[in-house]
Amino acid sequence: MNKKPVLWISRKLSANTEARAARDYDVVLNPADQTFTADEIVEMSGKVDAILPCHSERFDAATVARLADRVKIIANHSVGVDHCDLAALKARGIVVTNTPDVLSDATAEIAMLLLLGAARRAAEGDMLVRSGNWTSWSPSFMVGTQVTGKRVGIVGMGRVGQVMADRCRGFGMQVHYHNRTRLPAELEKGATYHESLDTLLPVSDFLSLHCPATSETTGLINAARLGQLPQGAILVNTARGALVVEDDLLAAINSGHVAAAGLDCFVIEPGGNPKFASHSNIFMLPHIGSATRETRDAMGFRALDNLDAFFAGKEPRDRLV
Repeated sequence: MNKKPVLWISRKLSANTEARAARDYDVVLNPADQTFTADEIVEMSGKVDAILPCHSERFDAATVARLADRVKIIANHSVGVDHCDLAALKARGIVVTNTPDVLSDATAEIAMLLLLGAARRAAEGDMLVRSGNWTSWSPSFMVGTQVTGKRVGIVGMGRVGQVMADRCRGFGMQVHYHNRTRLPAELEKGATYHESLDTLLPVSDFLSLHCPATSETTGLINAARLGQLPQGAILVNTARGALVVEDDLLAAINSGHVAAAGLDCFVIEPGGNPKFASHSNIFMLPHIGSATRETRDAMGFRALDNLDAFFAGKEPRDRLV
């Protein structure tokens, strides 16, 4: 009887994912859901054939160089792979996969929640009621920004961006977008394409970020680009914190040029940016864009599908390197 491959699942995943993994692999689980240092990752790599990590495990060049030869595949439980040095992993001959498609709806839902919450002062209103300080009302009380009829600029019109565009259309918004390539008409659905951010930003009453964090996009939204937005624009980020220069966003918020922001991701995670905490017009969530029961099962199963294919001698569906 053939021995099962040894699989390390580095964080606590959905019960359904862990049950399937235990059925098909000699699996090492993390019931305490602890995080691991680079040294601990390297140590574990000598004991397993495959790793199913999350974004919290970093495979930078220095760590990859120290990984044991035994590890043959890293099947990420995420779409984004900015925690992986793909070139270093490729040089080591380690296959890398991700989990596209399955979290688009959930992430777009959070993006819409952040957009609405930032526009309608949700954090401020919740705090007012929760603290017992809601003692009056008038027509000028808690006036926010209406969403219907406004223009949303989407940066990155991939799977999540396209679902977000559909959600915005449902609220009667006009969709504009910037992408590396223009979408075919059947996917564009009447949205206005911009070859450059220089033309997208000035028409974006709301700006929603849906592009990956790369060397080209890190710090993409800086003081100059925030300045190109219309007065009173609102920024939404459910992609990666590295896309935004946080001090520049704070300056734009403090000046009033940017009216509000809805953020699900930050440069430092976990924890976020403590400078944001005193700003009630920054509506924040702790990176939970894909955190639904359905999506967590789908992400885990997609990662396991890639592992199953690899160990069956087939090409993994979502192979990146």
